[in-house]
Amino acid sequence: MPVKKIRVLIAKPGLDGHDRGAKVICRALRDAGMEVIYSGLRRTPEEIVQAAIQEDVDVIGLSILSGAHTVLFPKIIRLLKDHEAGDIVVLAGGIIPERDIPKMKKIGIAEIFLPGSSTQDIIRWIEDRIGRDKSRRKK
Repeated sequence: MPVKKIRVLIAKPGLDGHDRGAKVICRALRDAGMEVIYSGLRRTPEEIVQAAIQEDVDVIGLSILSGAHTVLFPKIIRLLKDHEAGDIVVLAGGIIPERDIPKMKKIGIAEIFLPGSSTQDIIRWIEDRIGRDKSRRKK
């Protein structure tokens, strides 16, 4: 039985204007066989959640360097739940202080990849996490 490709939305929330790292991740995920949608820069939480729902993604990868993660991430998680899309796995990367990581995981960010994380580690984590969900198999 064929397995549905993993679909990932890589999003840049807030006013952060740096997307080089996000583009590197997009390319690595695509090269690993995933379907990747890139949001572009300066997206609102509402735009990110709507894109994730419309594109029927399995994973949202949030890339942030601005320091606004404590405001933007909880709003994205809340909007996903409000739209009955809380099953979408959300991970994050970028500049997130170590002291904030437990708070982010508590609100529902599944994993956080800090600068220096390898693309292979991110790919492996996504494949392992999504691969555990048997309901993602195509019928």
